[in-house]
Amino acid sequence: MITPNYIPAHLSSDVGPWPNELWTKELASAARDVKTLIDAVQLDHAKLPFPVDTTAQFPLLAPPSFIARMSRGNANDPLLKQVLPTLQEHDVSPGFMPDPLAETDPARGFIKAPSLLQKYQGRALLITTPGCAINCRYCFRREFPYTEHRPKNHQDALAAIAADASISEIILSGGDPLLLSDTQLSQLLTAIESIAHIQRIRIHSRIPIVLPERLTHALMKTLSNRRCQMVMVVHSNHPQELNATTARALDCLKQSGTTLLNQSVLLRSINDDVRTLVELSEKLFAQGVLPYYLHLTDHVAGTEHFFVADDEAKAIYAQLQGQLPGYLLPKLVREQPGEASKTLMY
Repeated sequence: MITPNYIPAHLSSDVGPWPNELWTKELASAARDVKTLIDAVQLDHAKLPFPVDTTAQFPLLAPPSFIARMSRGNANDPLLKQVLPTLQEHDVSPGFMPDPLAETDPARGFIKAPSLLQKYQGRALLITTPGCAINCRYCFRREFPYTEHRPKNHQDALAAIAADASISEIILSGGDPLLLSDTQLSQLLTAIESIAHIQRIRIHSRIPIVLPERLTHALMKTLSNRRCQMVMVVHSNHPQELNATTARALDCLKQSGTTLLNQSVLLRSINDDVRTLVELSEKLFAQGVLPYYLHLTDHVAGTEHFFVADDEAKAIYAQLQGQLPGYLLPKLVREQPGEASKTLMY
């Protein structure tokens, strides 16, 4: 149970990985209903400035250490707004749909085998798990048919990868790949590395940011000394998400030899201002992460309230270019079905 004054016991200057068993206990303590979350951040249910959705089909999920970084008593906290279900998600908006990237459209041919998607030349994406450690309300895979892409089907996916020598990079996605057990992840990495033409393995994970306790001794061993180059793309949208625990987790990843990049999503009333984005890039780099992508939101049904129009995004980005050195400037992109790569928006 999360109490309003919850502060993780390990929120300190300690260094190195966490005990192997702690992260599962932290995840088990995550907020999974509106009342628990609202009480934790000390808000009055009767005085919220927006209607919350207590019966959302896409469930609420927020781990304790992420909640601990929210401002108490602030209904407009940028971290809270990323995870709190509201009735705005029921709005029906033209052009917003369950699968805006057409990932499951047979006509597109992106699915090469169960759990294996290939949208771009030279790299393919492996769906590793349906679960996440946090449910972001703007998620573009809210309605992805995960039941058809269970890990048991990876054998077919691995065979398809082995048969295509043009693929040099495998992207592990989900859900969140770091929800796999250390044994499962180690076995999967070893299986991928047994395919000679694979040179890089890229893991996309929000867990180092929202559940840093997952960076355990066992995980570091799993990621270290691999044949393939290891890249992890973490996902942080706001500088308030980064603190001593994320610094510790990211340092563990660096020590394992993993290259660290970050992708953010440009979100209305959360990070759609230059000062926030500048601080995010600076803070990421201070914690050893290079800004990589700043995504415009996908047109996912129920997420229009997060949407930032293209012209507004470009104006923000133009200011960002004037305030950051090039190596701290993420690429402003949108993903569009059928294109050969992400579309640059500047």
